[in-house]
Amino acid sequence: MGKVVHAGIYPHPPIIVPEVGGKEAEKVSATVDAMEEMARRVKGSGADTLVVISPHGPVFRDAVAMLAESTLSGSLARFGAPNVELKYHNDKHLLEAIEVEADRAGIRTAKITERKATAYGVQAVLDHGAMVPLYFLHKEGVRMPMVHITFGMLPAKQLFAFGQIIGKVLQRINRRAAVVISGDLSHRLTEDAPGGYSPDGQEFDRKLVDLLSDYDVPAVLSINHSLLESAGECGYRSILIGLGILDGKAVQPEILSYEGTFGVGYLVADLTPGVARKKEQTTPGESEHVRLARKTLETFVREKEIIPPPQDTPLRKEKAGVFVSLKIDGQLRGCIGTIEPVQKNLAEEIIENAISAGFYDPRFKPVTEEELPRLEYSVDVLSEPEEVSGPNDLDPKKYGVIVQSGGRKGLLLPDLEGVETVEHQLSIALQKAGISPGEKYSIYRFHVKRHSQGA
Repeated sequence: MGKVVHAGIYPHPPIIVPEVGGKEAEKVSATVDAMEEMARRVKGSGADTLVVISPHGPVFRDAVAMLAESTLSGSLARFGAPNVELKYHNDKHLLEAIEVEADRAGIRTAKITERKATAYGVQAVLDHGAMVPLYFLHKEGVRMPMVHITFGMLPAKQLFAFGQIIGKVLQRINRRAAVVISGDLSHRLTEDAPGGYSPDGQEFDRKLVDLLSDYDVPAVLSINHSLLESAGECGYRSILIGLGILDGKAVQPEILSYEGTFGVGYLVADLTPGVARKKEQTTPGESEHVRLARKTLETFVREKEIIPPPQDTPLRKEKAGVFVSLKIDGQLRGCIGTIEPVQKNLAEEIIENAISAGFYDPRFKPVTEEELPRLEYSVDVLSEPEEVSGPNDLDPKKYGVIVQSGGRKGLLLPDLEGVETVEHQLSIALQKAGISPGEKYSIYRFHVKRHSQGA
C-alpha cells in the first residue's frame, strides 16, 4: 500500500557539495554529516519514488509548478562544478494524478515542459534546491523516479492542502515515497549574511526549530507573516507542503543538525512518520470548536459516520445555541444553527449542526469530498437571547438579532459583511421570518462568541 516511508527537511547550500565548496564545506561539517545520514536512511527506506519540494524552481503567484519532461536533469555548473550533473526519470503517473486531484480541489498547478519554460521565461531543469539534496542521495546510490515541485505564492492553508492532496494520491496509486523538503531558513543571521542582518532571523530559526521539534503543526502554519519577511527565509513554504503530506501521520521529529555558519540557517530534520494516527486534518489557528466541526463533517462525508463527542473536552460541560458556517473562497457554502441548545451539550450541538450545514442547508447541494480541503469553517456560540424595547438597543456589529411574531421567527448573526446598519439588519431578519415591517413583532438580541480559522 502506498505511504510515506521517509520525509525530511534538507538544506541546499551548494557549498556543502565538495566539488563546489572544497575546504569551506568543513565549516559546516555537521550539516554534511547529517545529509549523508539522511541519504543512508532514504536508501534503506524501501522508497520507490522521490517527491522533491524545492523553493528555487519556477515560482508562480497563483500556481504550484511541477517539472513535466520525461527526464529531469540539472547541474551545479553555475556554482563552478559543471561535472556535477544528475538525471532522474519523472514519475509521470504520480505527476498527473497530483494535477488531477489538485484541480478538483481548486488549486492551480503549472506543468513545466521545455516549451512552456521558454514561454514563461523560466527553466525546466533541476534547480540547486533539488540538486544539493539529490547529490547526497545519488552518492549513496539512490536511483528511482521522482517528481519535482516548486511551491507557489499561495496562502499557507492552500500549500498545506496541496500537501494533503499529494499524501492522498500516494496512497491511491500505491507509491512508497521519500519526501525531500528542500529549504534553508533565515538568510539574515549575521552582519555579513546574504540578506544582511536582522534580529528576526535568529528569532525565526529558533521558533521554527522549536516548533518542529515539538511537531506543533498548527503553530508552524500560523507563524506571523511579518516575521517570515523580516527573516528572509526560503524554506517555509516547502515545509508547509511537506507537513500537508504528513498530515494525519504519527511523526516524532529528529533534529539531526542546525548550523548558521555563513549567516544562513541550515536545518536537517527527519520527519519520517511511524504508525498512522486516526485520520484527522490540521488547519492553522483552529480552535477546539472549529476542529470538532471539521472532523465531524469530513468523517461524515468520507465514511458516512457520525463521530461521538470527544470524551475529555470542556465542550461537554456547556450548553448553548450554535451556528456552523461553511465558506469556499469567501463565498457561503452552508450555514445551519440553533438559537437555543437542543442537544445534551455544546459538543453534540456542534456535531449536529456541522452535518446539517454541509448536507441539509436547502440553499446548497451536499458538500462533496473534493470540496473538503477548500472549506473554511466558523462556529458561532450564542448567548441566551434577551428581549429589547426597540431598534435603539441594537448594534449590528455587536449583537445578533431575532425577530418574532407568533410562530414566525427570523435570526441574523452579528458582524456580517455588508450589514452596516440596524435598519438593514432588521430588514433581513424580518424577511427571513416572513414578517412584514408593518406587523407587530418582538425583538431579541444576543452576543456571539465566534470561533474561526486563524482566530
